[in-house]
Amino acid sequence: MSDKLTKTALTPATHTTPPAKFSHGVRKGNILQVAGQVGFGPAVEGQAPTPVGPGLREQTLQALANAEAILKEGGAGWEDAVMIRVYLTDTDHFAEFNEIYNEYFASLQEAPAARTTVYVGLPAGLLVEVDVLAVLG
Repeated sequence: MSDKLTKTALTPATHTTPPAKFSHGVRKGNILQVAGQVGFGPAVEGQAPTPVGPGLREQTLQALANAEAILKEGGAGWEDAVMIRVYLTDTDHFAEFNEIYNEYFASLQEAPAARTTVYVGLPAGLLVEVDVLAVLG
């Protein structure tokens, strides 16, 4: 008899159905991985996803909100995050991003590990992508 843990794909109602065979998030046992989230606004039936604004602040806050929606869908929250990876499209955005990040996570009891890197492969108009690894319990 197998004790195989169930793998559950997570797509909150605020998110569009992924355009390929992947999930916005996956929970297996007490591990939850949030796939890269960008600054797309909430899903609108029949419309393609669009960035919430041209600025880094708007897109970062939306990307974090999108990641949080997946965490909640999987029964987790930011306190469960053990790793946050951030991808910026411009090295000039590091200081502004750090300011936004510090404000957003000011109330966390323990900060997760984090890594920020520059990545130029995001679709046009997108400035930031965030993915999260959380462990529950």
